[in-house]
Amino acid sequence: MPGHSSPFVVDNRQARRLLLHLQGLGQPPHRRQSPAQLYATIVGLGFVQVDSIQWLERAQHMILLARNQTYRPADVRCLLERDRQLFEGWTHDAAIIPSAFYPYWRHRFDRQHQRLHDRFVKWQGRGFMDHCQALLELIADRGALRARDLERPERQGPQPMWQWHDGKAALEFLWRTGRLAIAGRDGFQKIYDLSERVIHRRDFEARCDRAGFVDWACRSALARLGFGSAADIARYWDLLSIEEVRDWLGRQNTHGVMPVKIQAADGSAPRTLHGRADVEALVESQSRLPRRLRALSPFDPVVRDRRRLQWLFNFHYRIEIYVPPAKREYGYYVFPLLDTDRFTGRIDMRARRRDRTLEVRRLWWEPGARSTPARLRRLDSELHRQARHAGLSRIEWLA
Repeated sequence: MPGHSSPFVVDNRQARRLLLHLQGLGQPPHRRQSPAQLYATIVGLGFVQVDSIQWLERAQHMILLARNQTYRPADVRCLLERDRQLFEGWTHDAAIIPSAFYPYWRHRFDRQHQRLHDRFVKWQGRGFMDHCQALLELIADRGALRARDLERPERQGPQPMWQWHDGKAALEFLWRTGRLAIAGRDGFQKIYDLSERVIHRRDFEARCDRAGFVDWACRSALARLGFGSAADIARYWDLLSIEEVRDWLGRQNTHGVMPVKIQAADGSAPRTLHGRADVEALVESQSRLPRRLRALSPFDPVVRDRRRLQWLFNFHYRIEIYVPPAKREYGYYVFPLLDTDRFTGRIDMRARRRDRTLEVRRLWWEPGARSTPARLRRLDSELHRQARHAGLSRIEWLA
């Protein structure tokens, strides 16, 4: 790396703790959280992934609960639907994103339009873009709607306004390319409206040129990672290609990026990566992490990058919802267990809402992680936190 001599060496424990602090897991988890503090947490993460599966609780709520046990889902809904400080967009998947980032997402919308146009037209037929234009005009005239609103009541005849999949495809295309935005949700169904009626005016009208967008995307990803390869930086937001990140890093003397050597946890060789300019000061000043065991969502930002998780924490994890039952190693929806700064196990649990029970099916400890009385007490505390948050009143162990 030009402009620097030997890299700053960070041992594995320091690296793990630095990442966990930067990902919002270093703050006192029991301190009462105001909506403004919740917003600051989401800005610090950059985005919070949204998922429809409610095996225990939906991903966005588990991610935010892991960082503060006083988290209230109503607060994030207000930030989204009333205050318009957040919007629903797309990173690797659907996510909640600070609206202040909307000018950067315009670049993603442009790229997505180029990528998705031919794919959707091939899938839906040559008239697809006409459907999209008609749908925009309908929403402009009649207001926000859901996908199911595109179907006529039976009394008006058997034919839908559009074929349902045509209308749903058009709504999704227009959302992912920025013409529509999510105004709210009915249950978990998206309510679509024109973007200019959803996004706060100051954020909708703001613009950022291409160079500023690339600089922000690289710099902000590295700020949240602490250190990483070009691929790590590109994967964080999924806004840029690896080549674009490498080009930015090639001009690193103007960006204040420094080389760091990170010790791996999985027995592989240390890795020389790109670090924040202040990484040395961050490592030296970081405080202790809360002594707490947390069940993380499979979509938690600490877990999401499986390759980084493997070499940094020596924890192999994958979600097995798409794996045939006979081939699953653990289970359909198994939660990683983070104990302070180590992944010490995983747990198969789900909400049985009909009798308000948290059903624990099975628990696995990682090699070297003993089920000591203190660890079991921390696990029990976490299960009670999860049960309370999901509105459950009892815990039942099946094995």
